[in-house]
Amino acid sequence: MSTPDLEMFHKRAAAAEGEIVYLKDQIELLRRSIADNVSQESTVDKEEFLKLQQENVKLKHRIAILKRTIEAQRGKVPLGPTSLSVVSQDDVISINNTLCDIFRKAINLAYPNVSDPPVIITTSNNPKFGDYQCNSAMPLAQQLSSSGTKVIPRNVANEIISKLEESTLVDKYEIAGPGFINIYLKRDFGQTALASWLKKGDVPPPCVQRKRVIVDFSSPNIAKEMHVGHLRSTIIGDSICRLLEYLGHDVLRLNHVGDWGTQFGMLIAHLQDKFPDYSTVAPSIQDLQAFYKESKTRFDTDENFKKRAYECVVKLQAFESEIIKAWKMICDASRQEFNKLYTRLDIKIIERGESFYQKRMESIVKELESKNMLEEDNGRKVMWGEKRNNGIPLTIVKSDGGFTYDTSDMAALKQRVEEEKADWLIYVTDAGQSLHFHMLESCGRRADILKSHHRMDHVGFGVVLGEDKKKFKTRSGDTVKLTELLDEGLKRALQKLKEKERDKVLSEEELRTAQESVAYGCIKYADLVHNRNHEYIFLFDKMLEDKGNTAVYLLYALTRIRSIARMANVTPDELQQKHARDTPISLAHEKEWKLAKVLLKFPDVLLSISQDMFLHPLCEFCYEISCAFTEFYDKCYCVEKNQAGEIVKVNIGRLLLTEATAMVMEKCFALLGLKPVARM
Repeated sequence: MSTPDLEMFHKRAAAAEGEIVYLKDQIELLRRSIADNVSQESTVDKEEFLKLQQENVKLKHRIAILKRTIEAQRGKVPLGPTSLSVVSQDDVISINNTLCDIFRKAINLAYPNVSDPPVIITTSNNPKFGDYQCNSAMPLAQQLSSSGTKVIPRNVANEIISKLEESTLVDKYEIAGPGFINIYLKRDFGQTALASWLKKGDVPPPCVQRKRVIVDFSSPNIAKEMHVGHLRSTIIGDSICRLLEYLGHDVLRLNHVGDWGTQFGMLIAHLQDKFPDYSTVAPSIQDLQAFYKESKTRFDTDENFKKRAYECVVKLQAFESEIIKAWKMICDASRQEFNKLYTRLDIKIIERGESFYQKRMESIVKELESKNMLEEDNGRKVMWGEKRNNGIPLTIVKSDGGFTYDTSDMAALKQRVEEEKADWLIYVTDAGQSLHFHMLESCGRRADILKSHHRMDHVGFGVVLGEDKKKFKTRSGDTVKLTELLDEGLKRALQKLKEKERDKVLSEEELRTAQESVAYGCIKYADLVHNRNHEYIFLFDKMLEDKGNTAVYLLYALTRIRSIARMANVTPDELQQKHARDTPISLAHEKEWKLAKVLLKFPDVLLSISQDMFLHPLCEFCYEISCAFTEFYDKCYCVEKNQAGEIVKVNIGRLLLTEATAMVMEKCFALLGLKPVARM
């Protein structure tokens, strides 16, 4: 494929991704409308309700088409005649992608003159309509009719089915309604795939094209304590990194901290006054927040102090040794506090502050000036993106000659692409910065820093709210410190465990481990379970509920699942290394097969998240597994006992399914940053 074609494909893919985000928001709004209408059935206009449902379906179909377009254009999904209908037992199968390939080939054979035919594969929520559905016949019939060939969708469906190859994945196809094609998976395929995971002792990731990815997240400011406002970026960013690392990408986790600028002049001047011997005796700054507030008060009220602060800024920018030493002391004190929080939350991140890009800022300004991309605007030097009237310009140089966040971000963009060799840049910040990152990408492409093959995503999110539905703050109106939030979580988690009398059966160490697992897990999960575009209300009581889609419920569920094999005196190693090789997984019962089909969706869930960066479907998937397992366990005995409580029968085939369930849930928890415990 020629370079112009590739550039066109990448641009189309980028546009399609933007539309996917928009469509998902529309679907969410429609779902709410439908839910509201259902709850008010007595007064609802039935025609309006049906119209909403149909619109919801249409939007889902459009998303499916757009996703397939992106995958195809990026070369992740083969478009050629190669058949994927034969599956090796060592392959990790994306069922959705495989079915798309099977149907794309059949549609191309049935209608060779149709360019870019719609290939729409969806999962079925009703077993009467198969496990998956191909919904291509209706839009394809419409496409044919618009070109002058009038056909009935059901006849189109028949024609497609006549061209389908036999597949080790599919048991049968059925046509339903006006032309839906119901797809039923083979149980043999399910047994083979799950057995392969068990034999490996791990759930392997689906294959993707490996990329160098830089994820910019968390990003607190030096000398200010991390607060609840940093919670979402830190948690969401960490989970994105975990998922991409699991998929095999080369991920650099960057903490772009604010460690430069005017405020450091006042901090250094205050340090000089409060700790005059700082150059020989390391100062003990116990409360950085208080230290910052003291210096800010002096800066705002004392003109002499303000003058000294500005002098310190000049010396800092000139890299005078004594001033740099003071700056490093302040940064180190702040860094120690950050690292305590990152350790508690099990966050791995590399700090690279704004100071790292100082010399590179000077270079980027010269480069942009040499390309005549900077314009004068009331003394400032600004830069427009590819479309002049699309947004607002970046301010590259202030009227006083100083640099801005825009300058820093442009310099960082160039460094990450050219020095770090990044293929994919991800910025995890609040949604309020979406315009800034849109302009940053646009300016990066105009300056030819970002090439056609580079991908850039702004992963935005809504704010955390308190019970009053306003920004989450303390009763005094102060921002909630993150360390205090985690401490409160530990306190409430311990209280919850004691209410269940777990302190009477767990050792002191087991209780502490369970306490941390519940506390930090519930805080992370409560954030990730929500659509990141939306605000959410922070409520410990709701987070710590042991029913519904919460971390507590799921952690308990996994602990119970793991306890089944222990009760049967069978270890995970025995199941994986011995029984998985000589005993077939039991999938005869409908509840066994239902659970297996949920587990088999795991690769598709991950591939979808890697496209749109929405993590809540992974939480929904965990809950779906748990619900399917409960149905299975209620109907299918794994271990049978007599009246005396003695084990009389162990169903190894079902224990294997139980082990596969635990493995998938544990992998999901690892991606979400949750730490399960053996006993709870």
